[in-house]
Amino acid sequence: MHVSFDEGLDADFSRGDRKCYVQQGANLVAAAVNDDVKLAPTAGRFGGGLHFTKKNNLRPAYRDTGAVGYNDRNWSRSVSVWLKLNPDLDLEPGYCDPVQIVGDDLKKGFIFLEWSKDETPRFFRYAIRPLFPIWNPDNVQWGDIPFNKRPMVQVEKAPFSRDAWTHVVFSLENVNDKSRPQIGRLHINGRLQGTIENWDLTFGWDPDKVLVVLGAAYVGHLDDLAVFDHALTDGEVRLLYGLKNGVRELR
Repeated sequence: MHVSFDEGLDADFSRGDRKCYVQQGANLVAAAVNDDVKLAPTAGRFGGGLHFTKKNNLRPAYRDTGAVGYNDRNWSRSVSVWLKLNPDLDLEPGYCDPVQIVGDDLKKGFIFLEWSKDETPRFFRYAIRPLFPIWNPDNVQWGDIPFNKRPMVQVEKAPFSRDAWTHVVFSLENVNDKSRPQIGRLHINGRLQGTIENWDLTFGWDPDKVLVVLGAAYVGHLDDLAVFDHALTDGEVRLLYGLKNGVRELR
């Protein structure tokens, strides 16, 4: 899947549903921009982009239907996105998740990029939370679990700013396949930041309910969202980071 945000919120290309939605109760309805989430025709990393002007409840979402490829056997994917903001100046108090992959129940699995809520400067994280009893057997708050006991990669000084775009790629490898190493990787600006390893990454999602969700408490610019049908290698991430015209060069 590739969303350039040059013409609107819908995906330019998808192996599934190209439409962009928002959740209204139990239903998905067509998404539309407003004063809080705007298209920025000339302010993207490559052409147009998306601008979240303030914390709000509009969260553009894309259905899996083949684009994300979730399955209960062996699930491997990479998600690429460009972000531009100063987290310590632009974000409001509380956690912020610029990109999430969710299913029918957060206790059955939850994948997200996150800025922490209390530290200054804020930590940037990539987390893969499998079935709830796996990552949280003692049923405690996420913030109360020691950093090294969480299934995440944490970057204490990530290179985000208002003046330059930052490229983020997060990858999943062999999720739901206990016969192979199950791994998550985080790259920023073409460089590997860390891995999620030695975890049982078993999910319990209904495949028909899987969504890629943008902008949970996010304030800033976002551009060139893409989902790849495998976990990108370090070399592929560097190639992607160096493309002069973004993901459209690969299509």
